[in-house]
Amino acid sequence: MPITESKPYPVDSRTWPQPGRLDALWMADNFNKEIAANVEQSIAEGRGRPKLLGLLANGDPAGEMYAKMTQRACTKIGIEYELRRPERLDLEAAVIEANSDPTVHGLLVYYPVFGGEKDAYLRDVVSVEKDVEGLNHRYRYSLYHNIRTLDGERKCVLPCTPLACVKVLEALGAYDGTKPVGKQLANRTAVVFNRSEVVGRPLAAMLANDGALVYSIDEFGMLLYSAGSVPGTIKVEETTMTKEEVLRRAEIVVSGVPSKAFIIDADSLRAGAICINVSQHMNFGPGTDERCALVPAMGRVTIAMLSRNLLRLHANFTPTPTESAKDARATAPHVNPGMVVAGVIACAAALVASWRRGS
Repeated sequence: MPITESKPYPVDSRTWPQPGRLDALWMADNFNKEIAANVEQSIAEGRGRPKLLGLLANGDPAGEMYAKMTQRACTKIGIEYELRRPERLDLEAAVIEANSDPTVHGLLVYYPVFGGEKDAYLRDVVSVEKDVEGLNHRYRYSLYHNIRTLDGERKCVLPCTPLACVKVLEALGAYDGTKPVGKQLANRTAVVFNRSEVVGRPLAAMLANDGALVYSIDEFGMLLYSAGSVPGTIKVEETTMTKEEVLRRAEIVVSGVPSKAFIIDADSLRAGAICINVSQHMNFGPGTDERCALVPAMGRVTIAMLSRNLLRLHANFTPTPTESAKDARATAPHVNPGMVVAGVIACAAALVASWRRGS
């Protein structure tokens, strides 16, 4: 049975938030209530309690903090959490071991470990059945080609921080729920500062998949993302627009620049825009919350999405006892009753003949 998804946000899809500083904790709390209910449902169905395994091999204080936050959040909603600390050079072996461990339902590697291509390789080592971060190549391919299910039924897992941003935007009324999926951000302009493979690039793709024009900015320049002319593709273009021009147009601005020195001036933003800060440093300047709707921190919502992804993997790949028994019956070899009777008669005849020969 798929996880139950409620609609926890009392927000009309046609509304737009007023300027101010918006606490994302209530959003995370709503998701956590939903997740806790699904954990209890999983136990009642005989699937057991979902388990998340964290692998911390980088000695990074930020990773330590994230691990503690994750453990607290999991404990609160009934998810089992285990943290292991392999050495960096033993990390790949630890991932492979976890892939084959039936007691582990989701695997979280705290990046960066080596950085660059080596970390990208490790993300592909994580099994599609355990990839709670949605960073395996199978999920990445699905995201960038707007494929929303693995096999037509099981929903794909999406990267946690980009997914958290989307859920916050839905909660705040940026998505028009009266429009069909893929068009709910039509006529919206978004700016995303960050084009990493973990946050910025997948977020730009997700917003473009939902109909927005997305200006993706990093230290190398700016690209424009939009839905491609061929269904399931994203169009990426060079643009001559300046940062100042796109900020004056954008109703949505997301920033994840990991630098204290990077600041977006409040006066450069379109009045009334939704601004989401996903960096550990505040990227939006003083006065932003007077001009725009500012979500200053996303950590709790990101961890809620991590737990939600775990529930999705658990539902996708952990059968109930009834489903397991049904699969066992379906794969068991078919036995013909007539052939069994014939076999018994043949054996009896052979025993009689043997007895007559005195053997």
